[in-house]
Amino acid sequence: MKTSDFNYNLPDELIAKYPLKSRSASRLLVYENKIQHKSFIDILDYLNQGDLLVLNNTSVIPARVFGKKETGGLVEVFLERIMENNTALVQIRSGNSPKIGTKIFLNEFEALCTNRKDNFFILQFDDPPIDIFNKIGHIPLPPYIKRIDEDIDKLRYATVYENKELQNSVAAPTAGLHFDENLLKKIQIKGINIAKINLSVGAGTFQPVKVEDIEDHDIHEEYVEVTANTINKVRETKARGNKIIAVGTTATRALETAFLENKDSFEGYTKLFIYPGFKFKAVDLLVTNFHLPKSSLLMLVSAFIGFENMKHIYNAAVIEKYRFLSYGDAMLLKRNEI
Repeated sequence: MKTSDFNYNLPDELIAKYPLKSRSASRLLVYENKIQHKSFIDILDYLNQGDLLVLNNTSVIPARVFGKKETGGLVEVFLERIMENNTALVQIRSGNSPKIGTKIFLNEFEALCTNRKDNFFILQFDDPPIDIFNKIGHIPLPPYIKRIDEDIDKLRYATVYENKELQNSVAAPTAGLHFDENLLKKIQIKGINIAKINLSVGAGTFQPVKVEDIEDHDIHEEYVEVTANTINKVRETKARGNKIIAVGTTATRALETAFLENKDSFEGYTKLFIYPGFKFKAVDLLVTNFHLPKSSLLMLVSAFIGFENMKHIYNAAVIEKYRFLSYGDAMLLKRNEI
């Protein structure tokens, strides 16, 4: 299939620039063989006792910092991944790309550009990068939210179930932003089980697919941890005929990576690229937001519900003026059995 097949017209006014006042006040497009327009709290009606809801409990790093090169030129540093020995893999935006050996000053901190890997740079810090970014970093709003981060983003560009000890993502698992404590409590009261995975979301999640043939796309790599406890819960749920509901493409990618490997637990990096033709082994229902045109996430959705169904749903969502992308509305999708 061609990347152009996954293009669609997304009016700028449909891109959500701010979160709604209430997390669970978003709209919910439900697709189970036909489209239904609901509110997010109606998700309870589609989950049954004994089902398993799988959440990504990663936490977001304030991954964007501003500074200057030793030459005086301004720079924006965006963290991709913290590495060993106080080094970090980053994107750097500046008038001219820094040369190897360039010093970069970030407030009271200093970093040395030691290497370059494709479009990324490796910076060497004297102190742990996580401490530096937490002290001076800004919330890493996606590039399509064209505003500076504000106080509201510190609270709302994070899930209520994040684990601060797993602060290793530079983008939020945004399907989870719709769940508040009250809704999660109602889910548990109904007898729906909850399991968690950890997938460290990288900045590559925002990158459009640029090759003509999607099979030639070199997808971004992300760290995944799926415990034996979670895999056992998935297996037990499926064995008794209940459903696995993945909250987000990150939870989907993590589960399908683990089950593709057919292991009792999984810890490591994944480059799993899910596009039409992929055979899902774990996930039955997917909770997700509306994704960018030509993105690998849109291709995952197409694989899950079928290409023509995806086109139909997105066309309907534009017509009905759903709110798109990270702070936007949600979908609940049933996997295409064909």
